[in-house]
Amino acid sequence: MKDGPDIARIASLIGDPARANMLTALMGGKALTATELSQEAGITLQTASSHLKKLSDGHLLALRKQGRHRYFSLCNEEVAQVIETMMGLAAGTGHTRTRTGPRNAELRKARICYNHLAGHLGIELYRGLTARNFLKIAENGLELTGVGADFMQDFGIDLDGLRQKKSVMCRECLDWSERRSHLAGNLGRAIMSQIGHLGWASRVPESRVIQFTRTGETQFQRWFQVKN
Repeated sequence: MKDGPDIARIASLIGDPARANMLTALMGGKALTATELSQEAGITLQTASSHLKKLSDGHLLALRKQGRHRYFSLCNEEVAQVIETMMGLAAGTGHTRTRTGPRNAELRKARICYNHLAGHLGIELYRGLTARNFLKIAENGLELTGVGADFMQDFGIDLDGLRQKKSVMCRECLDWSERRSHLAGNLGRAIMSQIGHLGWASRVPESRVIQFTRTGETQFQRWFQVKN
């Protein structure tokens, strides 16, 4: 037996189809009940409860109690990053589940990835920021440059508040639908929040789709030099 991280245990927790469906459902960033997650997985509530206990014991899920209700969410952004990366790997190697209907195109265009913008518009956001040297790859990962900090403050982002957080300021996240990077971390979360605050876009109920208004998409393209 070798010492070190037990990746086999984590892989087995994620690898079960029912548990994988529940983890994917939580990528929308919302906390869901056991009943809702059982429906996402297509299993009984009793079976779902067993799976949820295993995921919680494995520190992949966090349990939140509010009154008589119990809600489950991904334990942290690191777990979300692993799930999104695996979704990208599955899509890139041809292991996909086909879904029909217009929502599929909407998901590819713009969706929430845990707490930041993903899809084509998320890819373009990242591309625009790096092309203008607002973000750069440094030795310790992705960094916000001086001109990038000025831009973000003009956009209404409270950088001082973000810098006080213990979590990563900005990080690349592999987009499963396009297999290119979009922006995650505190900065990605703050940009998504500001987009909603400005009224440019909102989340479609019971979906991961982020729907921009016509004016909002125009403003988003202008600010971040996004291409259609």
